[in-house]
Amino acid sequence: MAQTNPLSVPLGPWKVTVYDQENFQGKRMEFTAACPNIMACSFDNIRSLKVECGAWVGYEHTSFCGQQFILERGEYPRWNAWSGSNAYHIERLMSFRPVCSANHKESKLVIFEKENFIGRQWDMCDDYPSLQAMGWCNNEVGSMKVQCGAWVCYQYPGYRGYQYTLESDHHAGEYKHWREWGSHAQTFQIQSIRRVQQ
Repeated sequence: MAQTNPLSVPLGPWKVTVYDQENFQGKRMEFTAACPNIMACSFDNIRSLKVECGAWVGYEHTSFCGQQFILERGEYPRWNAWSGSNAYHIERLMSFRPVCSANHKESKLVIFEKENFIGRQWDMCDDYPSLQAMGWCNNEVGSMKVQCGAWVCYQYPGYRGYQYTLESDHHAGEYKHWREWGSHAQTFQIQSIRRVQQ
C-alpha cells in the first residue's frame, strides 16, 4: 500500500505550539511542519497545545501511529480537549502532522457500503452528525473515495468514538478497505462524518 510520507509535506500555512504541561505551562515549542517523535524534542508528552494556523492530526504514538485526534484552530488546555468527545480517552500525544488537504475550497467524499468501492454509495459534501438519520441504513462503511479536501470520520453519531482523518492527498484519496483509514483502525463502523476546517 503506497502512502505519502507525512514528512515530505511542502511548507504551508501551518503553526502549532505545544507545551509539556497543562494550561499552556512549562516547556513550549512551535512547529510549522510534521513532528514524528516529540521525545526527540526533549518532551515526554504533550499536555496542552494551541493551533494557530491550519489543521493538524495528532497521534497517540510516535511515527504517526495509534489513535488519531483532529486538531483544528484553537486552544487545547489539556488532553481531554482533543479527546473529550472520544469514547476512548488517551492521555498521550506523541507525534503530529499538518493536514494538507484541508486547504481545498470544496470538500467531496463518496462512501461505499462494501470494500473495494462496491455496493450502495453516497456522495457527500457537507457534515453529517448521524449518517443513519440522513438515510444511510447501516453503521458500516466498507470503503471511501476522498475527491477533495479532508474529512474526519467517527465511530459513533455526534462525532464521538475513534477518529479517522482521510485526505485527498493520501492514497490518491482512495481507501479501499477500512484498515487503510489509519494504523489503529479498529472497526468499519462509521456513524458520523465531517469536513476538516481550517
